[in-house]
Amino acid sequence: MASFLQSTSTKILTLALLAQAGAFYAFSRSEVAPKPRPLQQFALQAADWDTWQDVQLDQETLNVLKADDILSRVYRERGTGEAVDLFVAYFQTQRNGKAPHSPKNCLPGSGWTASESGAIDVPIIGETHPIRINRYIVARGSNQSVVLYWYQSKDRVVASEFSAKIYTMLDAVRFNRTDTALVRVVTSVANGDTMTAEHSAVKFVKAVFEPLKSYLPS
Repeated sequence: MASFLQSTSTKILTLALLAQAGAFYAFSRSEVAPKPRPLQQFALQAADWDTWQDVQLDQETLNVLKADDILSRVYRERGTGEAVDLFVAYFQTQRNGKAPHSPKNCLPGSGWTASESGAIDVPIIGETHPIRINRYIVARGSNQSVVLYWYQSKDRVVASEFSAKIYTMLDAVRFNRTDTALVRVVTSVANGDTMTAEHSAVKFVKAVFEPLKSYLPS
């Protein structure tokens, strides 16, 4: 009996049962779901960037996303004219099947294929440590784009989809909340120059991160 209780499989089973019990307890309670300011009120006051266009998503897309609040906006960099697409989807809760749609799955579904993928660290003024975010180079026909994205919940930036799910479970148990946001930045690649496109995307992330924080889970 003692050897059985000390076996690796028993420990794994015990951890799985505890996690299941914790999940049942967390998701059976009435959730405390804070609601940040409406994303449409967000205004970027940055010397190098101008708002160019607010993108209105069609109802079919909104029904698929199931987000509680969405911002889809195009900015242009002064001087270069480089366009950057900012997309933010906020979820007040991740219960009842509501959760961010990973660009890893959405982009291929839209005909884009990833030629490069990984993560990068971006230093942000005002943050103690650089934020780690996903970096993708995607292509559709002759068109290429640089995609940077991350998940943000309770003052936390997460690149990994798996880690984001784990943190959701932990936040549900500890804080009785599962709110989160997906933030995605996209720039088009001109003449195959992915380095310049990525530089603009990273520069925009540095400019938008702190101002956007007050509109995201905290």
